[in-house]
Amino acid sequence: MASKDGKKQNPSQLFNFAKDSYLERTSRPFYALVFLLPFIIFYELGTIFINTDLLNQSQIRVVAFVWLQTFLQYLGFADKITWAAPAIAVVIILLALQIVSRKQWYFSFPDILPMALECIALAIPLIVLSVFLNNPAQSQTDIAAYKNTQTKIISCSVQTTDDTLTDSIVYDEPTQTHNLWANITTSIGAGIYEELIFRLILICLLMILFQDILRLNRKNAVIFSVILSAAMFSAHHHIDFFSGQTIEHFSATAFAFRTIAGIYFAALFAFRGFAITAGTHAFYDIIVVFINAFFINP
Repeated sequence: MASKDGKKQNPSQLFNFAKDSYLERTSRPFYALVFLLPFIIFYELGTIFINTDLLNQSQIRVVAFVWLQTFLQYLGFADKITWAAPAIAVVIILLALQIVSRKQWYFSFPDILPMALECIALAIPLIVLSVFLNNPAQSQTDIAAYKNTQTKIISCSVQTTDDTLTDSIVYDEPTQTHNLWANITTSIGAGIYEELIFRLILICLLMILFQDILRLNRKNAVIFSVILSAAMFSAHHHIDFFSGQTIEHFSATAFAFRTIAGIYFAALFAFRGFAITAGTHAFYDIIVVFINAFFINP
């Protein structure tokens, strides 16, 4: 992707920083691969070994992951292969982006801790926002109906009985320990695969559409890409784009939260790249899992 001044742009990031600075290093696709690899491995192992029966229930699967599985099945891959193929796809995409970006390949392991702390810090505004937008006046009947609503594919944004907004977790019945590990696993999957689809892939495609095809200037292309990707991110929690199936009944508060969260993640991706964005998404979900499990709904 090239800018109008002829300079090569990093295809996995919309803004560039001083060469070899912390901000520049940690926005590289190779950094994203190394930083997120433990999350990817944890999610893959979690779907296999941790509460297998619970995780096989369609209502707690990550929608973005299911989309990738469905697409790969459509291409002819066997069902068993499609469980690992999305993770392989993430690795291949990040490696391809690293090659295209022509950035350096080295990874400084001392950067891992600052990156993790940055992700946690960037997750805090979303936690504050979810508390601010939470509506405690919602009737118990509505809350119970929401909790008991089950579909074949559940999006990564479901409310608990306390009506706390979350972004990638589902609370079900088996046991608190089972739910905790299942929700952590699902949260990590949402952080990786939703950001893969709605930020890394969708924003890059939208930037190509608006900047390279429609010839908009870079500023307007970024604005339109961020807003449109955020709107689609919010909408997919309520309806499956491919089947037209209703995933979750509409809630103005939840829709507003997800739209704002989508804009936040998109803007974060524009400035900080895929690693920090996916990490922030995953850490936010994990933090909410623990808050709900140990403080709000112990």
